[in-house]
Amino acid sequence: MPYYESIFIARQDVSAPQVEALTATFADILRAHGGQVTKTEQWGLRNLAYRIKKNKKGHYVLFNLDAPHEAVAEMERNMGLHEDILRFMTVRVDELEAGPSAMMRRDERDAGSERGDRGGRSGFRPRRENTSSEEGASA
Repeated sequence: MPYYESIFIARQDVSAPQVEALTATFADILRAHGGQVTKTEQWGLRNLAYRIKKNKKGHYVLFNLDAPHEAVAEMERNMGLHEDILRFMTVRVDELEAGPSAMMRRDERDAGSERGDRGGRSGFRPRRENTSSEEGASA
């Protein structure tokens, strides 16, 4: 069977247990049509890049799927009909990612101090002064 990655965004006013119930509902639809969910990641409540249906935030959920096209189409049809789902996207992939997704790895990186001490620099760099050789070249 082909592999898919599917992400959906639920409204910001939906509680975390309701998002888990939505996740279980869509996973059950896939299983009923002969597919399986190999991995589920809930990324939590995140800011949206722009407003979608008057929402500034949304609950993100990622599925890794091993399912026939018909099962994925039925899941997407139900996502489109559900009023709590703002957006969804499903992409066919060659192979499924075994470990945590890039979003989850990014959260782990952000938790640690990756940038370290900046050494008290304010980020201001003074202009370079023109030397006589540069002045002659520009004239």
